[in-house]
Amino acid sequence: MEKGRKEEQERQRERELAAQRGRQQGIEEERAKRKGKGGLGTGITIVLILILLVVIVAVAAYLTLAVSVTNATPGNPMPFTTSYGVSFPEGQTIALGNTHISVLSYQNELITDIDGDREKLVVGEDRVISDRRAVITTLGGITLVDTFFRIDLKYNGERDNRAFFDMAVHTSKQIPDYLLRHLLPAEMDARPI
Repeated sequence: MEKGRKEEQERQRERELAAQRGRQQGIEEERAKRKGKGGLGTGITIVLILILLVVIVAVAAYLTLAVSVTNATPGNPMPFTTSYGVSFPEGQTIALGNTHISVLSYQNELITDIDGDREKLVVGEDRVISDRRAVITTLGGITLVDTFFRIDLKYNGERDNRAFFDMAVHTSKQIPDYLLRHLLPAEMDARPI
């Protein structure tokens, strides 16, 4: 009997040791899982932070777009053209870079004033804004585009105190449409043709 009781105690001790080893193994497996998830979570966090930084820089770049326009000597090749239908409010000066444009209609004629140079136009006549150089920058000095341009305006008539034109912007380099539209003043109501 004594022998049977000792064997039973021995088996009981082995079961308890096996249970304790099982618990210890389960705890170690759980720790390993947490470490694996922590590594994955950290990687996702880093990717999200990088995406957020890219978005912030892109927004800052868009909001700090600036253009500097200067006179240029004629004769630069300008193979790229973008066309718009535009309207100017009468009697209001609009700045296109450093070029100031104002229009006023009087008895079926339109008087255009571009940087102090006045001309009368009738429907169908053209007006040219001579060659200029534009430098588009962002973030306080990073140059995006450095191009020469010329603008041709064709007068289409007046309606509701607005003068309507077909406008062709000729450039020496291809300029993305979103940049060009961002630089045109809202008062011009420019629409691609």
